[in-house]
Amino acid sequence: MTQVTTLQSLIGGRWIGSQASAELRSAISGQLIYHTHAETIDFDEAIVYARKTAVPALMAMDFQTRAASLKALAVYLMERKEALYAISHHTGATRADSWVDIEGGIGTLFAFASMGSRELPSSNVLHEGPAIALGKRGGFAGTHILVPRGGVAVHINAFNFPIWGLLEKFAPSYLAAMPCIGKPASATSYLTEALVRMMDESKLLPPGALQLVIGSTGDLLDRLRGDDVVTFTGSADTALKLRANPNLLRNSVPFTAEADSLNCAILAPDVTPDDPEFDLFVREVVREMTGKAGQKCTAIRRVIVPAALVDAVAERLRERLSKIVIGDPAIDGVRMGALASRDQQRDVAERLALLAAGNEVVYDGAAGFDPLGAQAAAGAFFAPAVLLCRDAMHNDAVHDVEAFGPVSTLMTYTDIDEAVQLAARGKGSLVSTLCTKDPRIAARAVPGLAAFHGRVLVLEREAAVDSTGHGAPLPQLKHGGPGRAGGGEELGGVRAVRHFLQRAALQGSPTMIAAITGEYVRGAAVQESPIHPFRKYFEELQMGDSLLTHRRTVSEADIVNFGGVSGDYFYMHFDEIAARDTQFGKRIAHGYFVLSAAAGLFVSPAPGPVLANYGLDNLRFIAPVAIGDTIRARLTCKRKVDRQRVDDKGVGQGVVAWDVQVTNQHEELVASYDILTLVMKQH
Repeated sequence: MTQVTTLQSLIGGRWIGSQASAELRSAISGQLIYHTHAETIDFDEAIVYARKTAVPALMAMDFQTRAASLKALAVYLMERKEALYAISHHTGATRADSWVDIEGGIGTLFAFASMGSRELPSSNVLHEGPAIALGKRGGFAGTHILVPRGGVAVHINAFNFPIWGLLEKFAPSYLAAMPCIGKPASATSYLTEALVRMMDESKLLPPGALQLVIGSTGDLLDRLRGDDVVTFTGSADTALKLRANPNLLRNSVPFTAEADSLNCAILAPDVTPDDPEFDLFVREVVREMTGKAGQKCTAIRRVIVPAALVDAVAERLRERLSKIVIGDPAIDGVRMGALASRDQQRDVAERLALLAAGNEVVYDGAAGFDPLGAQAAAGAFFAPAVLLCRDAMHNDAVHDVEAFGPVSTLMTYTDIDEAVQLAARGKGSLVSTLCTKDPRIAARAVPGLAAFHGRVLVLEREAAVDSTGHGAPLPQLKHGGPGRAGGGEELGGVRAVRHFLQRAALQGSPTMIAAITGEYVRGAAVQESPIHPFRKYFEELQMGDSLLTHRRTVSEADIVNFGGVSGDYFYMHFDEIAARDTQFGKRIAHGYFVLSAAAGLFVSPAPGPVLANYGLDNLRFIAPVAIGDTIRARLTCKRKVDRQRVDDKGVGQGVVAWDVQVTNQHEELVASYDILTLVMKQH
């Protein structure tokens, strides 16, 4: 008889747990495969270790070095993914389901590493500018900064995505220098434990950056402080219970919930059964019902269709669902696996019964249900079911009861406004899909949908070519929804990192603000030297290094020549009579001539450390430049970002942003922008 492994928790830098406790069984065969451990976790030890060991180690790094280590971790895990696939099979997932969980989770690490390296500074202070003047004489300014909280992030996750669920929370909190304590749902915690063991064995993370709790959270939440954070994914009822913890309320501990919701898909009235959009809609519903056996917080629970098309939609759903092969995912041809556990199987059956009361069953996969697999009878398989509610405006159950499995309810509407009203009856959801080929319908419906949904997908033939689908949250876009869905936000690009940082308003002189943020603020002191800033290597450059150029008087020949080279003969530059009738009263120079002339003033043309100019940010033309005006430029090193990269020749380089101010003979600002350059390192 195969020995059953007891899972362990990673607490205080050591793996603990040897005494067996709760049984964990394979969703495919019902076989006992793991136990949770019986030992009580000392959560004081976990929190002290995070605060005293992990926080200083993470703060010794900066945003850029944490992003680099996150990328290295993603590479390490991707090389070992097959070991995770082998274990994921027991959760009831098909290979495609596991791909979303495993490679989707690792891909999220890659995404945040990339976004961090592009958008975060090589420090631990994130300037949320621009700074604004707070006085008339330029000596007092204000801005916002985001800094690490210095606390611990507790991540409590659901059973359906044991890898992605942890990694999508870990990545932004790690970038924000918050050590994490992850608590997976017990039913599939064996897959999370395998992941965390890999991460621990990689030695790519500072000690204590990630701890793992198998089993109960005990008194963990009672020990948290105001500088800590709690995130939760799971049922709305559990979210309410955890959110109401007296210690969390007393200390105003941020609590973010992403709860299950009754997401919907709407077939717009302009779509007919002969349109490609009709099939796209049906395919999307079936995919969301059968992917992960319907166990997704984003799955489509409510299918809202025109009354005149409900029979056609039901027929197409029956056709597609009847072809879905269900059983052990190890068998070729199986497209839908099992629910995560027998407990989940019972729960879905109970909720299906509640939904079926008073409604029609238009597809009952349970009739003759015989999933493939020698031990399937002992597994947690569940047959897909589609219900039909013909009076959804007056039926509360279809908007309140969620069967967290392969169950969806069709409901009818008379016009698009009623469809939006039905969607809103879900009281807040993670995502909705509107399937239409008419931009006018989309423009009318989406604002109403967006008020009650965290994400809206508009599905039609053009988008379908690349669409990632209704149920797939992306690292670059917000995940979370209002109301019943928890009211929280996750993912969403670098915005997700900001959720784990502390925002503070900062006031002071421009010089002080620049020193604190590591970013030059106009009005701050600058350093001028005989050495041109473009002649300095990355290590030599300092924020505030500046060059005030010589002057250049703009002539009519300049304007004529620039027009000839660029092909820009706009009347404001060439028609004296027409220009007199404008607000400027005369001909003016091209804005892009001013830009080019400024570059000619400040560029050091000989080969040197500046390798490339790869863009402009924040370009504004403030005032016109007329024939006879004299301009000059001030070039100042605004910020440096060390991305820890080398080129093909092994030469290191960093990114330098330069503040450029172009002024006229009256010292008035005429153009303002940032130049982004790659600058070579000396060593």
